[in-house]
Parts: sequence; structure tokens; C-alpha cells
Amino acid sequence: MAWEIARPSRTPALRGVDMAGFRIHGDGPAQLRAVPHPAVTVVVEFGDRCFDVRDSTGRNHSGSLTLGLAGSAAPVRVEAIECVQVRLSPVVAHAILGCSLAELSGNIVGLEDLWGRDTTRLRERLHETQSWHERFALVDTTLSARLRDDRRADPEVVWAWRQIIASRGRFRVEHLAARVGWSRQRLWSRFGTQIGLTPKRAVRLVRFDHAMHRLVRGHSPAQVAADSGYADQSHLYRDVREFTGTPVTSAVSEPWLAVDDRAWPSST
Repeated sequence: MAWEIARPSRTPALRGVDMAGFRIHGDGPAQLRAVPHPAVTVVVEFGDRCFDVRDSTGRNHSGSLTLGLAGSAAPVRVEAIECVQVRLSPVVAHAILGCSLAELSGNIVGLEDLWGRDTTRLRERLHETQSWHERFALVDTTLSARLRDDRRADPEVVWAWRQIIASRGRFRVEHLAARVGWSRQRLWSRFGTQIGLTPKRAVRLVRFDHAMHRLVRGHSPAQVAADSGYADQSHLYRDVREFTGTPVTSAVSEPWLAVDDRAWPSST
């Protein structure tokens, strides 16, 4: 199976947005995994697609779609696809997508169900565009146009999320409410509604993501476990299996980190 992976040459206009372009084709289907990531994933396909993603209920999805912050990997079957993948920070995802992240969490939703015919028009324009540079610019413009300030997350929720990200999942969640001046119940409720996860689950997801990036880059599991706040190496292994559905040795070789060129497995 052949992969073409493109990255934007400039940072997207909106903070909290990351993009990559994919063209994948081969002689037969490949089985991959959409591994949980601390972002809402949007896939806008624009070619002759032949792929599907299976959700937790066993239902298959194809075409342009949105995947909320998930707790486990979603199996993906790919024969061929051309698409732009967008990862949205959950603090801006609702403002762009217009759907509740609490309802989206762990689920797969067709992009047409959220954007209607605008999805079809975007797909057609991406298909007609000749370069990845132009495609990224088109998607960037589309996202900026759909941003609604009245749907932005509360500043307190944004601050809490950014503390979790900045600490790489090592921030003690019991301190979050006191730092923003809210009760624990209020913060947990607003955070869950606007981010789609509890603060505790968000910490675990961010910590796992950081640890996996280091493992893919060749750091030893023992060192990663010690540096990332895991109780021990077996604790790290349990988290990797829970989030990916595979042991560490398999997870580090799968091409699911493509949006981050620093973590893309060199063997792929």
C-alpha cells in the first residue's frame, strides 16, 4: 500500500487546528486503527473512496466524517482514499462544528449531518483543486468562516484544558476547580459538556498521547513510564492496550500518528 502524506507549509489561521493530507492506494485493503487522540478529528474525503470506519456499536461509516474524543480505537479498513484530515482542539470544535461534544464523544458522525450541503460543496472544490497547498487554504478558510464566537467554550474550561495539555496529562485534576474559582461539580459538568470527557479522562488521554509519541520516536518504555507519570511500566502497557486495542510493540508501528510528522513511523 502506497501513502502520500502532505503537511501545510504554514500554521492554520485558527488556534487549535492541525491538518494533514492523505492519498492512499494499493493492491488490497489494509486494516488500520483510528487511535484516540486529544482532539476532535474531521475527515473530508474528495476522491474515489473505498474505506470504512467501524464505531463501538459495530456500525460502519464512510465518506466525510467527524470522530469525537474517544476512549478506544476504531477499526479502519482502507483500499483507497484522498482526504484532508483536520484535528480540532475541543475548546474550538463546538464553535466550528456546531454540535455538542458531549453527544459526539466516542461517536462517529457524518460531516453532512453537521454541515449539510456545505460538505458536498467543499468536497467538490477540494476535488477540483490541484495542489495540497490550495486544499489546505480552502479548508482553513472554511473552518474560519464557520467559527461562531457565541459557541466558544467557557474561559474557565479553556484554561483547565490548556493546563492539562501543557502538563502533558500530569496536572492534578483536584486542583482545577479551586484554580478557576468554581465548585468541583460545576467544573466537571461544564467541562464534560464542552470538551466531551471528564477532566480525569482527559488527563489520561493526554498523558497516553504524549507517551505514545515518545514510544514511536524510540524512547524506552521504562523511561517513558517514569517521565510521563505512570506508576510503573505495566501501568503504561495497560493504558496503551486500553486506548489502542493492541500491545505496545504493535501500537508503535501503526501509521495512525500521520498528522504529526515527528511521530510518523519511519518504517512506513
